[in-house]
Amino acid sequence: MPTQQTANDSMKTLDMPLNSSDPMPPSAPQPTLRLHVWLELENGHFFGLGRAQLLERIQRYGSLSKAAEEMRMSYRAAWGKIKSSEEIMGVKLVEKVGGNKSGFRLTEEGRGIMEQFLAWYADLEKKALKSAEKKLPWELRRFKAEE
Repeated sequence: MPTQQTANDSMKTLDMPLNSSDPMPPSAPQPTLRLHVWLELENGHFFGLGRAQLLERIQRYGSLSKAAEEMRMSYRAAWGKIKSSEEIMGVKLVEKVGGNKSGFRLTEEGRGIMEQFLAWYADLEKKALKSAEKKLPWELRRFKAEE
C-alpha cells in the first residue's frame, strides 16, 4: 500500500537547501522576482509600491499627467489613487504648485512616506532574493521598474 505524503512532509523538503554543487544548465530560465506587497485597512488600500512609484515620478517630473502617462494609467486613475491614500492616511501627499496648469510637488509628508516605503521595500526584496538563493533552483533577477 503506497504511503501518502502529508503537507508537513512536503514543507520539510521545501525548507531544505538545494545542493549548490548541481549547477543549473546554461539554458535554465532566469526569472525576475516581483513582490506584490501593499498596506491596507478595512476601508481600503493604504499604500503600496505602485503608489510609491507614482509619487516618485511626480517628484521627478513635477507633473501628475507625465507621471500617470509613464505608468500607463489615466490622469484620473492616478489622481484617484493619490486622493484615496490621502483620505485613508489623513495626510496630504501632494500639493499644487502655482496655478491650475503649473503642476504638483510632494509634500514633506508625501516625500517621507515615499522614501520610507521604498527603503522598506528594497530591504524586503533583498531578503527575498537571499532566501530564494537558498531555496529555489533558479538564479533570480531583481525587478527594475522602467526608468
